[in-house]
Amino acid sequence: MNAPVDFSLRFDWRVEEIVVLHDQPLLDLVAQANAVHRRFHDVNDVQKAALLSIKTGGCPEDCSYCPQSAHHREVKLDRVDLLETAEVLAAAKTAREAGADRFCMGAAWRSAPDGARFDAVLDMVRGVRALGMEACVTLGMINPSQAKRLVDAGLTAYNHNLDTGPEFYSEIITTRTYQDRLDTLKAVRGAGLEMCCGGIIGMGESVRDRAGMLQTLASFDPHPESVPINALVAVEGTPLAGRAQIDPLDLVRMIATTRIVMPKSRVRLSAGRSSLSREAQILCLVAGANSIFYGEKLLTTDNAGINEDDALFAAIAARDASASAA
Repeated sequence: MNAPVDFSLRFDWRVEEIVVLHDQPLLDLVAQANAVHRRFHDVNDVQKAALLSIKTGGCPEDCSYCPQSAHHREVKLDRVDLLETAEVLAAAKTAREAGADRFCMGAAWRSAPDGARFDAVLDMVRGVRALGMEACVTLGMINPSQAKRLVDAGLTAYNHNLDTGPEFYSEIITTRTYQDRLDTLKAVRGAGLEMCCGGIIGMGESVRDRAGMLQTLASFDPHPESVPINALVAVEGTPLAGRAQIDPLDLVRMIATTRIVMPKSRVRLSAGRSSLSREAQILCLVAGANSIFYGEKLLTTDNAGINEDDALFAAIAARDASASAA
Protein backbone atom coordinates (compact mmCIF):
# COMPACT_ATOMS: atom_id res chain seq x y z
CA MET A 1 0.00 0.00 0.00
CA ASN A 2 1.31 3.45 -0.91
CA ALA A 3 2.22 5.85 1.86
CA PRO A 4 -0.25 8.74 2.35
CA VAL A 5 0.60 11.91 0.46
CA ASP A 6 2.29 14.56 2.62
CA PHE A 7 0.74 17.94 1.86
CA SER A 8 2.90 19.88 4.32
CA LEU A 9 5.29 22.64 3.37
CA ARG A 10 8.81 21.61 4.32
CA PHE A 11 12.11 23.45 4.27
CA ASP A 12 14.22 20.63 5.72
CA TRP A 13 14.27 18.13 2.85
CA ARG A 14 17.34 15.91 2.71
CA VAL A 15 18.92 14.97 -0.61
CA GLU A 16 18.50 11.27 0.15
CA GLU A 17 14.75 11.72 0.70
CA ILE A 18 14.36 13.50 -2.62
CA VAL A 19 16.27 10.75 -4.45
CA VAL A 20 13.95 8.10 -2.99
CA LEU A 21 10.94 10.19 -3.95
CA HIS A 22 12.24 10.68 -7.50
CA ASP A 23 13.13 7.01 -8.05
CA GLN A 24 9.87 5.40 -6.91
CA PRO A 25 7.58 3.78 -9.52
CA LEU A 26 6.58 6.43 -12.03
CA LEU A 27 2.82 5.96 -11.70
CA ASP A 28 3.03 6.30 -7.91
CA LEU A 29 5.19 9.40 -8.24
CA VAL A 30 2.85 11.08 -10.73
CA ALA A 31 -0.21 10.20 -8.65
CA GLN A 32 1.34 11.75 -5.53
CA ALA A 33 2.43 14.85 -7.44
CA ASN A 34 -1.02 15.27 -8.97
CA ALA A 35 -2.63 15.01 -5.53
CA VAL A 36 -0.29 17.71 -4.20
CA HIS A 37 -0.94 19.83 -7.27
CA ARG A 38 -4.71 19.62 -6.77
CA ARG A 39 -4.33 20.48 -3.08
CA PHE A 40 -2.52 23.75 -3.77
CA HIS A 41 -3.50 24.79 -7.32
CA ASP A 42 -6.28 24.91 -9.88
CA VAL A 43 -5.06 22.19 -12.25
CA ASN A 44 -6.62 24.01 -15.21
CA ASP A 45 -4.66 27.19 -14.50
CA VAL A 46 -1.59 26.97 -16.75
CA GLN A 47 0.19 30.29 -17.06
CA LYS A 48 1.55 31.38 -20.43
CA ALA A 49 4.80 33.33 -20.15
CA ALA A 50 6.68 34.92 -23.05
CA LEU A 51 10.47 35.30 -23.03
CA LEU A 52 12.52 37.79 -25.05
CA SER A 53 16.30 38.15 -25.33
CA ILE A 54 16.85 41.88 -24.88
CA LYS A 55 20.64 41.64 -25.15
CA THR A 56 22.10 38.65 -26.96
CA GLY A 57 25.56 37.06 -26.96
CA GLY A 58 28.99 38.08 -25.76
CA CYS A 59 28.52 36.85 -22.19
CA PRO A 60 31.85 36.38 -20.34
CA GLU A 61 30.57 33.35 -18.42
CA ASP A 62 31.56 29.90 -19.70
CA CYS A 63 28.30 27.99 -19.03
CA SER A 64 28.73 24.79 -21.04
CA TYR A 65 25.13 24.68 -22.22
CA CYS A 66 24.81 28.30 -23.32
CA PRO A 67 25.18 29.51 -26.94
CA GLN A 68 25.50 33.09 -25.67
CA SER A 69 28.86 32.51 -24.00
CA ALA A 70 31.76 34.40 -25.57
CA HIS A 71 33.92 31.34 -24.82
CA HIS A 72 32.06 29.21 -27.38
CA ARG A 73 33.39 30.76 -30.57
CA GLU A 74 32.05 28.05 -32.88
CA VAL A 75 28.42 28.85 -32.06
CA LYS A 76 26.62 30.60 -34.88
CA LEU A 77 24.82 33.42 -33.11
CA ASP A 78 24.09 37.00 -34.06
CA ARG A 79 25.10 39.27 -31.22
CA VAL A 80 22.56 41.96 -30.44
CA ASP A 81 23.16 44.96 -28.20
CA LEU A 82 20.47 46.03 -25.77
CA LEU A 83 17.20 46.47 -27.63
CA GLU A 84 15.37 49.77 -27.64
CA THR A 85 12.61 50.03 -25.06
CA ALA A 86 9.96 50.63 -27.71
CA GLU A 87 10.91 47.42 -29.51
CA VAL A 88 10.69 45.41 -26.29
CA LEU A 89 7.31 46.85 -25.37
CA ALA A 90 5.99 46.14 -28.85
CA ALA A 91 7.00 42.50 -28.37
CA ALA A 92 5.34 42.47 -24.96
CA LYS A 93 2.11 43.82 -26.43
CA THR A 94 2.17 41.16 -29.15
CA ALA A 95 2.70 38.46 -26.51
CA ARG A 96 -0.18 39.79 -24.44
CA GLU A 97 -2.49 39.76 -27.46
CA ALA A 98 -1.45 36.13 -28.10
CA GLY A 99 -2.51 35.16 -24.58
CA ALA A 100 0.61 35.59 -22.42
CA ASP A 101 0.20 37.29 -19.06
CA ARG A 102 3.85 37.23 -17.97
CA PHE A 103 6.67 38.82 -19.98
CA CYS A 104 10.24 37.80 -19.23
CA MET A 105 13.31 39.67 -20.46
CA GLY A 106 16.80 38.18 -20.55
CA ALA A 107 20.13 39.94 -21.02
CA ALA A 108 23.41 38.07 -21.52
CA TRP A 109 25.41 39.81 -18.82
CA ARG A 110 27.61 38.37 -16.09
CA SER A 111 26.38 41.12 -13.78
CA ALA A 112 23.74 43.74 -14.39
CA PRO A 113 25.53 46.98 -15.33
CA ASP A 114 24.72 50.26 -13.62
CA GLY A 115 24.13 53.37 -15.70
CA ALA A 116 22.14 53.94 -18.88
CA ARG A 117 21.64 50.27 -19.72
CA PHE A 118 20.18 49.45 -16.31
CA ASP A 119 17.99 52.55 -16.51
CA ALA A 120 16.71 51.29 -19.87
CA VAL A 121 15.80 47.93 -18.33
CA LEU A 122 13.89 49.77 -15.60
CA ASP A 123 11.93 51.60 -18.31
CA MET A 124 11.14 48.25 -19.95
CA VAL A 125 9.86 46.88 -16.66
CA ARG A 126 7.63 49.91 -16.12
CA GLY A 127 6.29 49.58 -19.66
CA VAL A 128 5.48 45.87 -19.31
CA ARG A 129 3.67 46.50 -16.02
CA ALA A 130 1.70 49.31 -17.65
CA LEU A 131 0.43 46.72 -20.15
CA GLY A 132 -1.10 44.80 -17.24
CA MET A 133 1.42 41.94 -17.43
CA GLU A 134 3.71 40.40 -14.86
CA ALA A 135 7.33 41.36 -15.52
CA CYS A 136 10.36 39.14 -14.94
CA VAL A 137 14.00 39.79 -15.83
CA THR A 138 17.21 37.78 -15.81
CA LEU A 139 20.27 40.01 -15.96
CA GLY A 140 22.96 37.92 -14.30
CA MET A 141 24.19 38.78 -10.84
CA ILE A 142 22.66 41.79 -9.11
CA ASN A 143 23.36 43.56 -5.83
CA PRO A 144 20.83 44.68 -3.19
CA SER A 145 20.73 48.26 -4.51
CA GLN A 146 19.88 47.09 -8.03
CA ALA A 147 17.25 44.70 -6.65
CA LYS A 148 15.64 47.61 -4.78
CA ARG A 149 15.51 49.70 -7.95
CA LEU A 150 13.86 46.85 -9.82
CA VAL A 151 11.25 46.60 -7.08
CA ASP A 152 10.59 50.33 -7.32
CA ALA A 153 10.08 49.96 -11.08
CA GLY A 154 7.40 47.36 -10.44
CA LEU A 155 9.26 44.15 -11.29
CA THR A 156 7.30 41.02 -10.38
CA ALA A 157 10.09 38.45 -10.28
CA TYR A 158 13.80 37.95 -10.86
CA ASN A 159 15.09 34.82 -12.60
CA HIS A 160 18.47 33.42 -11.62
CA ASN A 161 18.73 29.66 -12.11
CA LEU A 162 20.97 27.41 -10.04
CA ASP A 163 21.26 25.18 -13.13
CA THR A 164 22.21 22.04 -11.20
CA GLY A 165 23.21 20.75 -7.79
CA PRO A 166 26.18 22.21 -5.90
CA GLU A 167 28.41 19.15 -6.37
CA PHE A 168 28.07 19.12 -10.18
CA TYR A 169 28.09 22.88 -10.72
CA SER A 170 31.83 23.24 -11.38
CA GLU A 171 31.55 20.64 -14.17
CA ILE A 172 29.30 23.04 -16.07
CA ILE A 173 30.49 26.53 -15.07
CA THR A 174 33.92 27.71 -13.87
CA THR A 175 33.65 31.50 -14.16
CA ARG A 176 31.49 31.91 -11.08
CA THR A 177 30.64 29.88 -8.00
CA TYR A 178 27.49 28.39 -6.59
CA GLN A 179 27.79 30.92 -3.79
CA ASP A 180 27.68 33.73 -6.36
CA ARG A 181 24.33 32.36 -7.47
CA LEU A 182 23.07 32.16 -3.91
CA ASP A 183 24.22 35.71 -3.14
CA THR A 184 22.12 37.05 -6.00
CA LEU A 185 19.11 35.06 -4.79
CA LYS A 186 19.68 36.53 -1.33
CA ALA A 187 19.57 40.03 -2.82
CA VAL A 188 16.38 39.16 -4.70
CA ARG A 189 14.69 37.83 -1.55
CA GLY A 190 15.96 40.74 0.53
CA ALA A 191 14.32 43.25 -1.79
CA GLY A 192 10.97 41.46 -1.63
CA LEU A 193 11.00 40.26 -5.23
CA GLU A 194 9.50 36.95 -6.23
CA MET A 195 12.20 34.39 -6.94
CA CYS A 196 12.21 32.49 -10.22
CA CYS A 197 14.86 29.81 -9.93
CA GLY A 198 15.27 26.32 -11.34
CA GLY A 199 17.67 24.36 -13.46
CA ILE A 200 18.49 22.11 -16.38
CA ILE A 201 18.50 18.34 -16.64
CA GLY A 202 20.33 16.27 -19.25
CA MET A 203 23.79 17.81 -18.84
CA GLY A 204 25.40 14.60 -17.55
CA GLU A 205 24.38 15.11 -13.93
CA SER A 206 23.19 12.30 -11.66
CA VAL A 207 19.78 11.97 -10.02
CA ARG A 208 21.52 12.95 -6.79
CA ASP A 209 22.69 16.18 -8.45
CA ARG A 210 19.13 16.94 -9.51
CA ALA A 211 17.97 16.24 -5.97
CA GLY A 212 20.73 18.48 -4.63
CA MET A 213 19.41 21.38 -6.68
CA LEU A 214 15.85 20.81 -5.44
CA GLN A 215 17.07 20.50 -1.85
CA THR A 216 18.86 23.86 -2.16
CA LEU A 217 15.77 25.53 -3.60
CA ALA A 218 13.46 23.97 -1.02
CA SER A 219 15.64 25.31 1.80
CA PHE A 220 14.49 28.86 0.98
CA ASP A 221 11.67 30.08 3.20
CA PRO A 222 9.40 30.79 1.45
CA HIS A 223 10.10 28.47 -1.47
CA PRO A 224 10.77 30.11 -4.86
CA GLU A 225 7.49 31.32 -6.29
CA SER A 226 8.53 29.99 -9.69
CA VAL A 227 10.70 26.96 -10.55
CA PRO A 228 11.60 26.51 -14.24
CA ILE A 229 12.57 22.95 -15.17
CA ASN A 230 14.53 22.85 -18.41
CA ALA A 231 15.68 19.95 -20.53
CA LEU A 232 19.03 20.58 -22.17
CA VAL A 233 18.86 21.89 -25.72
CA ALA A 234 22.24 20.77 -27.05
CA VAL A 235 23.42 23.62 -29.29
CA GLU A 236 26.10 23.02 -31.92
CA GLY A 237 29.36 24.67 -30.91
CA THR A 238 28.81 24.44 -27.16
CA PRO A 239 30.70 21.89 -24.99
CA LEU A 240 27.45 19.97 -24.45
CA ALA A 241 26.58 19.76 -28.14
CA GLY A 242 27.05 15.99 -28.17
CA ARG A 243 24.74 15.23 -25.26
CA ALA A 244 21.88 12.89 -26.12
CA GLN A 245 18.35 14.14 -25.70
CA ILE A 246 16.86 13.09 -22.37
CA ASP A 247 14.06 10.58 -22.08
CA PRO A 248 10.83 12.62 -21.75
CA LEU A 249 9.90 10.51 -18.72
CA ASP A 250 13.00 11.83 -16.94
CA LEU A 251 11.49 15.29 -17.35
CA VAL A 252 8.15 14.03 -16.01
CA ARG A 253 9.92 12.58 -12.97
CA MET A 254 11.75 15.83 -12.30
CA ILE A 255 8.58 17.92 -12.57
CA ALA A 256 6.65 15.55 -10.33
CA THR A 257 9.41 15.59 -7.72
CA THR A 258 9.62 19.38 -7.85
CA ARG A 259 5.87 19.63 -7.34
CA ILE A 260 5.95 17.45 -4.21
CA VAL A 261 9.02 19.13 -2.70
CA MET A 262 7.77 22.68 -3.37
CA PRO A 263 3.97 22.39 -3.36
CA LYS A 264 3.04 26.06 -3.70
CA SER A 265 5.57 27.01 -6.39
CA ARG A 266 4.60 27.51 -10.00
CA VAL A 267 6.55 24.83 -11.85
CA ARG A 268 7.47 25.95 -15.35
CA LEU A 269 7.85 23.46 -18.19
CA SER A 270 10.60 25.35 -19.97
CA ALA A 271 13.39 24.68 -22.51
CA GLY A 272 13.31 21.42 -24.43
CA ARG A 273 9.55 21.37 -24.72
CA SER A 274 9.63 21.64 -28.51
CA SER A 275 11.02 18.09 -28.70
CA LEU A 276 8.19 16.62 -26.60
CA SER A 277 5.08 15.03 -28.03
CA ARG A 278 1.73 16.50 -27.11
CA GLU A 279 1.12 13.52 -24.84
CA ALA A 280 4.45 13.96 -23.03
CA GLN A 281 3.65 17.62 -22.41
CA ILE A 282 0.24 16.73 -21.04
CA LEU A 283 1.84 14.16 -18.71
CA CYS A 284 4.14 16.93 -17.44
CA LEU A 285 1.05 19.03 -16.69
CA VAL A 286 -0.57 16.08 -14.88
CA ALA A 287 2.66 15.71 -12.87
CA GLY A 288 2.41 19.28 -11.63
CA ALA A 289 3.73 21.73 -14.22
CA ASN A 290 1.47 24.78 -14.37
CA SER A 291 3.28 27.19 -16.65
CA ILE A 292 4.77 27.09 -20.13
CA PHE A 293 6.82 29.54 -22.15
CA TYR A 294 4.67 30.71 -25.03
CA GLY A 295 6.27 31.72 -28.32
CA GLU A 296 8.67 30.33 -30.89
CA LYS A 297 11.92 31.35 -29.13
CA LEU A 298 13.35 30.88 -25.64
CA LEU A 299 16.10 33.51 -25.75
CA THR A 300 18.07 31.93 -28.63
CA THR A 301 16.73 28.35 -28.80
CA ASP A 302 13.62 27.05 -30.51
CA ASN A 303 10.38 26.59 -28.62
CA ALA A 304 7.02 25.10 -29.50
CA GLY A 305 5.05 27.34 -31.88
CA ILE A 306 1.98 29.28 -30.79
CA ASN A 307 -0.28 27.27 -33.10
CA GLU A 308 1.01 24.04 -31.54
CA ASP A 309 0.37 25.42 -28.07
CA ASP A 310 -3.13 26.53 -29.01
CA ALA A 311 -3.78 22.95 -30.15
CA LEU A 312 -2.32 21.65 -26.87
CA PHE A 313 -4.62 23.82 -24.78
CA ALA A 314 -7.58 22.88 -26.94
CA ALA A 315 -6.80 19.20 -26.34
CA ILE A 316 -6.88 19.58 -22.55
CA ALA A 317 -9.90 21.90 -22.44
CA ALA A 318 -13.40 20.71 -21.62
CA ARG A 319 -15.02 18.92 -24.56
CA ASP A 320 -18.05 20.47 -26.22
CA ALA A 321 -20.97 18.09 -25.64
CA SER A 322 -22.37 18.43 -29.15
CA ALA A 323 -18.93 17.84 -30.71
CA SER A 324 -18.43 14.75 -28.54
CA ALA A 325 -21.71 13.30 -29.70
CA ALA A 326 -20.95 13.85 -33.40
